[in-house]
Amino acid sequence: MEYHQPVMLRECIEGLEIKPDGIYVDLTFGGGGHSRSILQGLENGKLFAFDQDVDAKQNAEAIENPCFTFIQANFRYLKRYLKLHGISKVDGVLADLGVSSHQFDVAERGFSTRFDAELDMRMDQDSELTAKKVINEYSEADLHRIFGMYGEVKNARSLASAIVTARINRQINTINDLKEILSRFVKRGKENKYYAQVFQALRIEVNQEMIVLEEALQQCADVIRPGGKLVVMSYHSLEDRMVKQFVQKGKFFGEVEKDFYGNELKPFQAKNKKPIVASQEEVAINNRARSAKLRIAERTDI
Repeated sequence: MEYHQPVMLRECIEGLEIKPDGIYVDLTFGGGGHSRSILQGLENGKLFAFDQDVDAKQNAEAIENPCFTFIQANFRYLKRYLKLHGISKVDGVLADLGVSSHQFDVAERGFSTRFDAELDMRMDQDSELTAKKVINEYSEADLHRIFGMYGEVKNARSLASAIVTARINRQINTINDLKEILSRFVKRGKENKYYAQVFQALRIEVNQEMIVLEEALQQCADVIRPGGKLVVMSYHSLEDRMVKQFVQKGKFFGEVEKDFYGNELKPFQAKNKKPIVASQEEVAINNRARSAKLRIAERTDI
């Protein structure tokens, strides 16, 4: 399968500070670009790579390295699968969040507004919830919530109402069916951004991306040993905000807790105050790098 070059590959690998005999996890294998780079730094260490996508599994089968283990599962099960492999602590975890360029480029997966296809958007092809199901079966209040919260769509309420009205007459099955409704709500020339926001909201809901990320970050605090690294790259503000909050406060809401002496009780210390962004040169070559934000943190020994 053809996958594009990972964004900020060098910065991600440097952030992990790979030890030749260390144990590492790539939560988002995709085309395997990060995993291959991590393996170059290992001698008798271990790398466990997660991905629920069938295409990713095919890519993983091409890697013949005794240090490498591929796990075809959602990374929300991080601790469970590491335990199955006899691993309780690791030296670093890398996550390159969002949808791979490859998934966007395969029309029938339904991730991209560039093609017409069935409204699908499942990263796990065995999952029962599809974008078509969300659009045709969710209540108006739930549609309003996900468009507003996950897509930051300005007219989320009116859009939800229009979708519920339209589906009374006929089911909304395809990308073009949905775009036909969306086109009434967007200013001329702003279509692509608006479509992207709505599709992002649907994709996050279908794949439970924010819930999965929250669960995975909490597990990272359990499995990364003191001094180990957490390297996370996100592509939209919701994910970045969640990662930033967890690193800075040790939780997703509220303020950081302190002990009797005023020491902060949080599992990670940020290595970079502001997120690392791609260079202008990289953005010119790879448009996907434009919205990428990279955060690196070190596990403290609280």
